[in-house]
Amino acid sequence: MRLWSWLFKINGEPIFIRGGNWILSDGLLRLSKERYRTDIKFHADMNMNMIRCWGGGLAERPEFYHYCDIYGLLVWQEFWITGDVDGRGVPVSNPNGPLDHDLFLLCARDTVKLLRNHPSLALWVGGNEQVPPKDINEALNQDLRLHPYFATPSLPDWDSDPSVYLDGARVYIQGSMWDGFADGKGNFTDGPYEIQYPEDFFKDTFYKFGFNPEVGSVGMPVADTIRATMPREGWEIPLFKKGADEFVEEVPSRMWDYHKYIPYSKPGKAQLVNYIQYRALLEGWSSRMWTKYTGVLVWKNQNPWTGLRGQFYDHLLDQTASFYGCRSAAEPVHVQLNLASNFVEVVNTTSKKLSDVEIEASVWDLDGNCPYSKVFNRVSAPPKKVVKVSEFTYPKSENAKPVYFLLLKLYHVSDKKVISRNFYWLHLPGKDYTLLEPYRKKQIPLKITCDSVLVGPKFVLEITVHNTSRANDVLQEEGLLHKLFSRCGVVTADGNRGLKVVVGSDPGVAFFLRFSVHNLEREQQDTRILPVQYSDNYFSLVPGESMSFKISFAAPAGMKKSPRVVLRGWN
Repeated sequence: MRLWSWLFKINGEPIFIRGGNWILSDGLLRLSKERYRTDIKFHADMNMNMIRCWGGGLAERPEFYHYCDIYGLLVWQEFWITGDVDGRGVPVSNPNGPLDHDLFLLCARDTVKLLRNHPSLALWVGGNEQVPPKDINEALNQDLRLHPYFATPSLPDWDSDPSVYLDGARVYIQGSMWDGFADGKGNFTDGPYEIQYPEDFFKDTFYKFGFNPEVGSVGMPVADTIRATMPREGWEIPLFKKGADEFVEEVPSRMWDYHKYIPYSKPGKAQLVNYIQYRALLEGWSSRMWTKYTGVLVWKNQNPWTGLRGQFYDHLLDQTASFYGCRSAAEPVHVQLNLASNFVEVVNTTSKKLSDVEIEASVWDLDGNCPYSKVFNRVSAPPKKVVKVSEFTYPKSENAKPVYFLLLKLYHVSDKKVISRNFYWLHLPGKDYTLLEPYRKKQIPLKITCDSVLVGPKFVLEITVHNTSRANDVLQEEGLLHKLFSRCGVVTADGNRGLKVVVGSDPGVAFFLRFSVHNLEREQQDTRILPVQYSDNYFSLVPGESMSFKISFAAPAGMKKSPRVVLRGWN
């Protein structure tokens, strides 16, 4: 018998949940309206639609829920029960739950009154991986019972007095793994929480149930954050020990271990792995939208301290590559490669039919050649559906390269406007990414233009990055590539714009580029300006391709010199 799971709807429209777990804004309770605004805007920028306020944290201040209202994030709100300390765990701790049950219920009722008028609030949950003690659970069930109108809206008007309901408009679930979440029975059926083979996320065997309230992976911050938050002895990556079975074990320092580090095997490439892991996680769930899954919540979105795992942005508010992997995978209309079946898919989570579109798939090797290009014509995707388009056959070709790049573009036929763009770095079965290391020696030429506007204390930048290299050999069909290589390859900059030319002579993909913004007046080692909103980051450009980006940030108080925008990349 297949277990049921919750399906969320807004105004009658089913919503496929792709969200994450929220711990706490700040471990020292330095709570502020501005921090909340940035936090919630970051979640909206990642295309998430739900935040779970985890039971091991707290009910945040009203400003948190205000910005969830503004940016359209549903809130799963838990009360302060967690299996870590309330009746579960090894050894079992605090079997009777909170020490003062009356005080707990007083606080719970106060919290409901504080938050119940926020439209972002979606449901109440008794606890994390645990249910409240019997007396508290029964009291919450009674206090948070649904008004008859919401329980059976098709019936005539009821005489029931709304004022006798503490909320009445939202369901109460006794625990995060009960009644339609995980296995629905309270068994530990959330997770896993460590690094995975990306293709496994797409397999039917990866997770059994329809809604996973917690699944996570790695989440290292950038190196600048390590240096800014740890003494010098914490800057070293783990040692590597190879066993008799050839397995390489990471041995992190005590400092990294204390900060909850999860092994990568090659932490020097952490951001590459971050991007792959979280894009694959969300693409894998999206691939089975409605046919198996109704939602997933990542463990976890952010850290209330300087932790080294489970985060899309760090405590200093610098986004990791996983932020942009998530942003790509969770876009409303998305083209993706199913890494298990090797089929190109279109995920349409919107309420509108997608028609008159095409998909272009192009492969780029490490020598700057394009040995494969395919246009999939006459693609359409019904609303709220996943469409399997066609198999990606390049890995089966006779002369397929062991490591290659794949660029997928979904675009309107009429004007060639790109709806979704997705860039992969892949290897053939049985191979690995070793060849990416010497690819660092390539010198790919770029042309960068920048328009900047200062609005009060806020900078708004429009930056275009153009890979000016020319491919050695391009296999073209009538599509975007044909348009790209039939036009003039020289771009001239407007005289009123900032222009930067990166000198290089090698053809090829400009791989894994990342913007950062810096204050030149700072004397300390960490010169970053944070937070910064990027329309995209950690991106790659094939030969001849250009992309435009919007970057916005507030200038630090008293800064007299213009900030510096830095673009780093693999090559």
